[in-house]
Amino acid sequence: MEFRRKIYLFGAVAAIVLISTGIYSISDTGKFETGKSSQTSDKSADGSLISSVGLNKAQLKSVKVEQVVERTFVIRRKAVGSVDFNEDMTVHVFPPYQGKIISLFAKLGDEVVEGQKLYTIDSPDFSQAESSLIAAEAARKMTGYTLERAKRLHETGAISQKELDQATSDQQSAEGAFQAARNAVRLFGKTEAETDEIIAERRIDPMMVVSSPITGRVTARNAAPGLFVQPGTPPAPYSVADISTMWVNAFVVESDSPLFHVGQKVQVKVTAFPGRVFEGKISTIGESVDPTTHRLLVRSEIGDPNHELRPGMFATLTIDTGDSMRAPAVLLDGVVREGDGTMTVWVTTDRHKFIKRSVKVGFQQDGYQQIVEGLKLGELIATEGALFLSNALALTNTSN
Repeated sequence: MEFRRKIYLFGAVAAIVLISTGIYSISDTGKFETGKSSQTSDKSADGSLISSVGLNKAQLKSVKVEQVVERTFVIRRKAVGSVDFNEDMTVHVFPPYQGKIISLFAKLGDEVVEGQKLYTIDSPDFSQAESSLIAAEAARKMTGYTLERAKRLHETGAISQKELDQATSDQQSAEGAFQAARNAVRLFGKTEAETDEIIAERRIDPMMVVSSPITGRVTARNAAPGLFVQPGTPPAPYSVADISTMWVNAFVVESDSPLFHVGQKVQVKVTAFPGRVFEGKISTIGESVDPTTHRLLVRSEIGDPNHELRPGMFATLTIDTGDSMRAPAVLLDGVVREGDGTMTVWVTTDRHKFIKRSVKVGFQQDGYQQIVEGLKLGELIATEGALFLSNALALTNTSN
């Protein structure tokens, strides 16, 4: 009797503790109900402990339950790099002949169109070409008059056939020299109308206009009034780049280098535009690995139709390196990393009692976590609030 009395006394004390801590409350029917989260530890078929948490209606509002779904996961690699101009679409605008810069018409960063005036130079070579054109035109006219007169004289027998042939040859030579002089002036950027004006006015203007050969952005300006420039001698007075596409240069680890090849799709994100994705393809893969860093250059060509990317921007690249796969998946919030490094989820069948289960995970893509082992399609798990369940279990264990 004394032993039974002690057992009853111990049970009463335990009940008082549970009620006072709020873990359980007593309903009107005299049964215990969950006040906070209730926790139990059962054993599975293999003898391992199964931890579970039961929630009341108020607590269930903090937990969202969703099914395990099947999603497509693409094998990808990530890399970091920086944005640069597309050098394949960059033109260094040298003058066709040497001369002294007179005027500048475009600033660094200006958007220019094909044929737009960039700068002018005072070129002695251009003056010589204009002078040669005027002289060639005069010689062409003179030989033309001479030929016409020779034809009339030959008809009356005043000159021989040989003299007529010589006049014809002289006129053809003058015509050829005139066309060559005209083409030489055209190389200096003069149009047909401007060339005709030089001939008509017999005026020599040493000012030569240098225009942009493409539509793009001025990426460099090394010109200044009075500077003497020569064709092909760097630096070029102007550089213009077509910025509809940009380069992203990244250096990937040596072990990943076999996974990359030209033409692979690339997605690029930059910190300047959070949430935006710029798409492109790998255009170049380096021929050698850096012996110091053991990394390989992977260059991608990225579309930038709105001209938003700037050279030097830090970029994060995502590159598809393998075939896609279908696998069970859950939202990232549904997976909890425990203190020992294991990954767990909270499974439920009645949306009230949640059982903790360990899983093996794979890729993370588009807000979803691939489940390699531990869950089946259609099972219900806690997504939003999974961490709350783990904390509730930990607090209950601590109080116990």
